[in-house]
Amino acid sequence: MKLNEIRDNQGAHKARMRVGRGPGSGKGKTAGRGVKGQKSRSGVAIGGFEGGQMPLYMRMPKRGFNNANALRLAEVNLWRIQEAIDAGKLDASAEINGAALVAAGVIRREKDGVRVLGEGELKAKLNLVVWSATSGAIKAIEAAGGKVEQQRIEAEAKAAARVAKREAAKGKVPPAKAPKGDENKISARAKRAAAKA
Repeated sequence: MKLNEIRDNQGAHKARMRVGRGPGSGKGKTAGRGVKGQKSRSGVAIGGFEGGQMPLYMRMPKRGFNNANALRLAEVNLWRIQEAIDAGKLDASAEINGAALVAAGVIRREKDGVRVLGEGELKAKLNLVVWSATSGAIKAIEAAGGKVEQQRIEAEAKAAARVAKREAAKGKVPPAKAPKGDENKISARAKRAAAKA
């Protein structure tokens, strides 16, 4: 046997169809595309069109809501922070923020902010500055003698102040909030009856 005699098994390799190479090939002239119309050309933009019938993607029920402006937060649990402190990657006595967590390898990136979750045990006294934290995480941090500064609360207060300033410039007075408590709640039916009277 010589190198030029080596062949693959019969039928193991199928040659590519070369279209538009004359009528003798069986795929000449229209190159297997049929004749005329949108589908015979490149760049067909039919997509999910079903000939006028209601398309499948419109027949399927839609549920939920995807907020395009929602923040993408990097979530981290308490046990992961404690693990980094025990390994000497995080300094518990210093302020711990998103940049410190990234530098310690606790999270890969800050994204739009850091959210602390309450899973795991925390022993160290921490001073956390994060976007937000769950109620369980806040309780655990404060129980260990630490504190949490939530940037979300400050941002929401600033946004509310901006809205109030804008409304005041337009001459609109914000509606007075009713005091909390069951005795001060007015049902929707009672409101409608009072409006009619």
